[in-house]
Amino acid sequence: MTSVKKLATRGAVWVFVGYGGQQVLRLINNLILTRLLVPEFFGIMAIVNTLLIGLELFSDVGIRQSVVRSPRGEEPLFIRTAWTMQVIRGLLLWLASLLLTIPAARFYGEPQLLLLFPLVGFATVFEGLLSPAILLRARRLDIKSINLLEMGSAGFGILIMILYASISPTLWALPVGGLAGTGLKCFLSYWLFKEPIPRPALEKEAVEELLNFGRWIFLSASMMFLAEQADRLVLGKIIPFGVLGVYTIAYTLANIPRMLIKRISLQVIFPAISHKQDLPREELRQRFRRQRWKMLLGSVALLGGLVSFGDLAIDFLYDQRYIAATWMMPILCAGIWFVVLFYTLSPALLAVGKPQFIALSNFVSFAVILLGVPIAHRLFDLPGAVTVISFSDLFPYFILLGGLARQRLLCLWQDLLSTVLLVGVVAIFMGFRLLVGWGLPLDNLLLAG
Repeated sequence: MTSVKKLATRGAVWVFVGYGGQQVLRLINNLILTRLLVPEFFGIMAIVNTLLIGLELFSDVGIRQSVVRSPRGEEPLFIRTAWTMQVIRGLLLWLASLLLTIPAARFYGEPQLLLLFPLVGFATVFEGLLSPAILLRARRLDIKSINLLEMGSAGFGILIMILYASISPTLWALPVGGLAGTGLKCFLSYWLFKEPIPRPALEKEAVEELLNFGRWIFLSASMMFLAEQADRLVLGKIIPFGVLGVYTIAYTLANIPRMLIKRISLQVIFPAISHKQDLPREELRQRFRRQRWKMLLGSVALLGGLVSFGDLAIDFLYDQRYIAATWMMPILCAGIWFVVLFYTLSPALLAVGKPQFIALSNFVSFAVILLGVPIAHRLFDLPGAVTVISFSDLFPYFILLGGLARQRLLCLWQDLLSTVLLVGVVAIFMGFRLLVGWGLPLDNLLLAG
């Protein structure tokens, strides 16, 4: 039998390959669509997607995490119960999106939201109907098949977006393409994995176990939405949709390291630690820390490059309508480092059954954005708001350290060393930029000021 360590290493590679492939496809899609569509469309879709992600996270009871962690995770009746709850949740989410339609359209003063929400929201039905084979593969650390499925369906959705926008360059290319990709993912989850549609089941013991563990996942996911998505909801009210569209371009590129580490955290680190959760704390900490070094060093290289040269990439790839994204990019990337530290540590608390610290951390991040962004925007305009958004993840990291200390899983010295290394890498890159005459990443902000 393949060891957990080998499965985790192989899984991490496939997360990089799968997520990297999706990001390449999305970058190509983004470059094409920004030339076919106007920035306002991306701002409107940012609001729609953010609110729908909120609905998903506010109803997340941790079904996948529960299957991964539970001793009954391989039992057919337990899996059928988990799948049934997943289907019910998907249907309820779509109904919730219908109820949200009119209030959102009135709040943002955008009548197109009346049709966008029902269309985009129907993707939750497809997600709910996904084959239970995905739950089992997540438990077994079969990351390859899951990432290939996601990459293929994302590529199909992107193709539909481009074709639609080429024929009719309207806002509707974005939701139609997204829905097409999700629908294909649902179909392929049965066709590729050769799984029949399971019979519905709601075994009492299984439901209780799923909900008991899931209540903290629910709270944590709810707070995660507030922490990670509140920036667009707040900015959507205080800046024009065109400016929000430019911010969304910068945020999407800067967010690549966050999403990559988050995927590795949930798909690889958490299942791997769950298999070892009964080890003595010190032994678990040592094993965890050794594997974490590899992710921290990779993140230092990736983030150091994005902070130092991300503005040049945006300037090269996008036209002058998106010039403000060049100064947003390094600010947003700098704060992602605390996200890296957070998501490479939080699976340890989740695996040992202490997700409440993660929920509290996410709430603190949300509070910083909700209170800090409007104040910073009033005092320092958009640069101040973007800076608050970027460094809002510093405070949750400190909360997480408290939980790790209680569970004797603290890796503070490792965090300090890797942070110093990141600062050193950025300093070297900045020196190189000045040496070759490329200026500094914030030059466009200073010129605009």
